[in-house]
Amino acid sequence: MAKSKSQQIFESELFPHMDALKTFAYHLTYNEEDADDLVQETYLKAHKFIENYDSGTNAKAWLFKILKNAYINEYRKKVRRPTKVDLDDLISIREGEQPNSASYNDLREEIFDNTMGDEVTMALRSLPEEFREVILLCDIENFSYDEIAKTIELPIGTVRSRLFRARNMLKEKLKQYATNLGYKDIRGLRRGEYESEEE
Repeated sequence: MAKSKSQQIFESELFPHMDALKTFAYHLTYNEEDADDLVQETYLKAHKFIENYDSGTNAKAWLFKILKNAYINEYRKKVRRPTKVDLDDLISIREGEQPNSASYNDLREEIFDNTMGDEVTMALRSLPEEFREVILLCDIENFSYDEIAKTIELPIGTVRSRLFRARNMLKEKLKQYATNLGYKDIRGLRRGEYESEEE
């Protein structure tokens, strides 16, 4: 039996992003069952509104926007707010490379599998949600500023500002942790990007 066009789109364009969606959902909810439910809800809504998706465009950004909206509508009020932390330092500390390097995928796996150091995990979890989400979208999922702005429905300038602030919060929280791991100059990593974002 021939597959319908929507089935083909789901298999070739939408389902490949399931793991990334689950990672993002987990770091919004901090509960695996809630994360699974949120991803399931995302795909149900994607199926319902598949006619709004243009095949061949940015499927990942479209799905992340659906997930974010589903979280706002159905999960935010149920979730207990995490204590306040920062993951930006982690990115600054761990990579020092361009966003599309392999270290980003490794980082995402380590975060999701809870194999990262306690200090880093706690730092990520303690970030206020609005800072945590831009870090995850930019530094873990490699979204562009424009894609992040569309996903969370904010001006690009606000996205850049939040990223800058979040990265600096993490830098402070994880400074000693980075030193213990043998990093000598956290501020040297991605300095050019920080300076440009601060302007």
